[in-house]
Amino acid sequence: MSVPRAIYFTFFALYPVDHYRLVQAFLSLQATQQPSITRSTRPHYPLLDGLRGVAAIAVLVFHFMELAEPDYTKNFIAHGYLAVDFFFCLSGFVVAYAYDGRLEQMGVGTFLKLRLIRLQPLVVVGSVIGLISFLVDPYRNFYQTMGFGKTVWLFVTSCLMIPNPVLPQRYNNIFHLNPPTWSLLWEYVASLVYALVLVKLANRWVWLLTGLAAIALCYTGVLFKNIGVGWSGETFIGGGARVAFSFLMGVLIYRSGWLIPTRLGFLPIAVLLLALLLVPFRDGLNLVTEPLVVIIGFPVLLAMGATTSLSARWQSICTWLGELSYPLYMVHYPFIWVLLSYMEVHKPTPTQLALIMPLMGLGLLVFAYGVLVYVDRPIRTYLTKRFVPQRKKAVQ
Repeated sequence: MSVPRAIYFTFFALYPVDHYRLVQAFLSLQATQQPSITRSTRPHYPLLDGLRGVAAIAVLVFHFMELAEPDYTKNFIAHGYLAVDFFFCLSGFVVAYAYDGRLEQMGVGTFLKLRLIRLQPLVVVGSVIGLISFLVDPYRNFYQTMGFGKTVWLFVTSCLMIPNPVLPQRYNNIFHLNPPTWSLLWEYVASLVYALVLVKLANRWVWLLTGLAAIALCYTGVLFKNIGVGWSGETFIGGGARVAFSFLMGVLIYRSGWLIPTRLGFLPIAVLLLALLLVPFRDGLNLVTEPLVVIIGFPVLLAMGATTSLSARWQSICTWLGELSYPLYMVHYPFIWVLLSYMEVHKPTPTQLALIMPLMGLGLLVFAYGVLVYVDRPIRTYLTKRFVPQRKKAVQ
């Protein structure tokens, strides 16, 4: 018996539109790349914030469904892991938007400080939550197996993002306490490469690197049978191909001014994003469908989202989703571990899971919002004032 559809997403059809055209517009970026331009005078992309939030919620549902239906061919959101590639693409776009033409003036050191302030607090917070769940898990006592010394090292490596796959009982995650940290490690690598290399490269060279990265991404799919890799000791190197292509493509979309004017609003574009994550998982077809989603689908959605205007109400909703996305992504998985331990011991029925998982998901949304308001924001505000005092408002 499959898990009842009560815990599935319900999707609605796109509302009808008269027409829309696919347009490539190559814009002059000089006006938006002058170092003297402040954040308040630069355009904002609230719809992209909203898509980031939708992708983070999709990751949460995907992790629940991995437990409820381990057979990916029967899992309705088995390609939810591709949301991480969308995150990478968004990151490349946002970093290029925020720092192209300005990084030389601010300096590499300040840039790296800002990236650390933006990302590192929740890496540590997620590790702390992971350590607590590791120690108090009432159903599995892995601490007894590892002992004090190895547990301390597990925590240190998680905070410092040093790969440490030590628990084969939990799929050899390179960061067991908080598995999503794997993508943050590659995010830091991408930021460093951007600051030292990409920001100085002409677009033709970035195009060349992006093409090579696309080939590497396709090869990764062939090597591992899918591109949902990078999180384990065995697949760690595959994460490099994933971040390389998507981050580079995000940079190119911004620098080339690749825009797709559309009349679609937030909901239709969000549904399109979810539709890409709902592409059926088929061993024989993944080598085609996954590269198509990542290489074509996500860049097209990003190019559409960067041109879409929203009403004030939808801007507020998208901004909230965007702010919630990173905390939700970084604090939910330790609770997934406890749920897995519970399932291994008590073997709940699909009907019971259909009640437990939605309630737990709602609780995690509330918890993530609390972490955002009472932990993440205050820490980032303090660190920015303390370590980047010359900037009145840091672009992050």
